[in-house]
Amino acid sequence: MNYQFLLETFFVALSGVPIALLVTVVALFIALPLGFLLALTRINKIPVVHHLAKIYVSFVRGTPIIIQIFIIYSSIPLMLKIIFEKYQIPYDIYKINPIWYAFIVFAFSSTAILIEVFRSALSTIEKGQLEAAYSVGLTTFQAYTRIITPQALVVALPNICTATVNLIKATSLGYAMSLPEITLKAKVAANVGYNYVEAYLDIFIVYLILCSTVEYLFKRYEKYLSKYKAANA
Repeated sequence: MNYQFLLETFFVALSGVPIALLVTVVALFIALPLGFLLALTRINKIPVVHHLAKIYVSFVRGTPIIIQIFIIYSSIPLMLKIIFEKYQIPYDIYKINPIWYAFIVFAFSSTAILIEVFRSALSTIEKGQLEAAYSVGLTTFQAYTRIITPQALVVALPNICTATVNLIKATSLGYAMSLPEITLKAKVAANVGYNYVEAYLDIFIVYLILCSTVEYLFKRYEKYLSKYKAANA
């Protein structure tokens, strides 16, 4: 065991944390509202959209994320190339920063997961609350923003935490898109002296610290919401 390399590469791997967090935050920023809206289509069984959302969820849950990465990372440049050539747009699509593909891939995967998270959370809310909101003159939008959604978020928060942690860990597959995140940086450093055991141990430690911190923050926020709910009961 090369302890000096272990220590040095730990900080190399740590330098990839901002990229992993950026991809996580942007993917969640896209996936949270989309997941909630598509969950509503499933709850209310909106024709066509309901079935499409169901197929979408089945596809994402039934395929490995690494395969989704390869498909999206390979197909998007080809589609863009066809479009750019058709409209004579003078831009080399192969110069696009891979982080943009990472945003698409992980938002695509996370949205499907959050659809089920919000669907199960919304199912716990009694339908009578929506009818009561209508009876006092609230619109559907007002009823959801003021009554339904806050309650559903409290119920969904533990599963959102799990989805977030899983998303952070999934960013380790960003190396397949040449994304300079934690895993790729540590593996590149290990290539020189073939110190892969040390590199993977560093990756393990960095992700453990990162995911444990995120879980702690979610638990604190969940505890805060519980107190707030109790105070207003």
